[in-house]
Amino acid sequence: MRILVTGGAGYIGSHACVSLLETGNEVIVVDNLSNSKMESISRVEQITGKNIQFHKTDLLDASGLDGLFERTKPDAVIHFAGYKAVGESVAKPMMYYHNNITGTINLLESMKKHGVDTLIFSSSATVYGDADRVPITEDFPLKPYSPYGWTKFMIEQMLRDLHAANPNMSIVLLRYFNPVGAHPSGNIGEDPNGIPNNLFPYISQVLIGKRKKLHVFGNDYPTPDGTGVRDYIHVMDLVDGHVVALEKLHGKQGVFTYNLGTGIGYSVLDIVKAYEKASGKEVPYSFTERRSGDVAICYSDPSKAKAELSWETRRSLEDMCADSWKWQTQNPKGYE
Repeated sequence: MRILVTGGAGYIGSHACVSLLETGNEVIVVDNLSNSKMESISRVEQITGKNIQFHKTDLLDASGLDGLFERTKPDAVIHFAGYKAVGESVAKPMMYYHNNITGTINLLESMKKHGVDTLIFSSSATVYGDADRVPITEDFPLKPYSPYGWTKFMIEQMLRDLHAANPNMSIVLLRYFNPVGAHPSGNIGEDPNGIPNNLFPYISQVLIGKRKKLHVFGNDYPTPDGTGVRDYIHVMDLVDGHVVALEKLHGKQGVFTYNLGTGIGYSVLDIVKAYEKASGKEVPYSFTERRSGDVAICYSDPSKAKAELSWETRRSLEDMCADSWKWQTQNPKGYE
């Protein structure tokens, strides 16, 4: 299939491109490079030995996006593009609503105009908000805790409404938990602009000397060690879920929703210890105030994806840490 990947130069998008190419698909990437690097596309081509058709286009540019569909004629879309930092979304809510929702509307309009009926959407566990219990299943109430989470919630609802109006559509909503790690080659990985918002790249930057210490947001949560508990999933397991969903559900009409996670919750301090073991180095850290928009405990029940897609995670926490550290040590300045 010819797959249009929005945000394909980003962290998850670039890893998805590897899996898509390795399973025989043709990949077209659209990315505005606001939080990604063109070098990631070159690295993906090196890993796979295959070419990617790249277009620097912003999803807010409706006419540019429409022209892109006209030229490339994709069979399906995987939609990763969007702002993704919970804390930043609390500080700049309108920027998040405008970028994430308007960009998606433009994408959907182009899909409709050009007869593209298959979409895999990069959603998030943040749509569940502060769940009453764990593990979280797909039928839990949706009550986002941050503007970022609300953008995912609203887009999900838009897609359900779109399918109701056009039952021919095949739409998959994949609710990610916490993607981490890197391609095992160490050639592509997470390369955030500025101060990392996510735990793994922050730890790795501390260990290579780019940052002095890890700031742990909150140690008074109702968890075993007081720090937040999350379901961390290796990015390669995550993107394999997209490929499987595309293969199994392409052409099947409906809206299909799946959690992508391991079903295991690890605290921040659990991750620190695991990363110390993988790197052989001590992680200096200190506690600070809770971060706005964060919840105490969030981990998945991924059994629906296993039952319906025959998908499950294969990589361990040790793999996540080792691959993340390999990427960072081989690329101490990221893609620069």
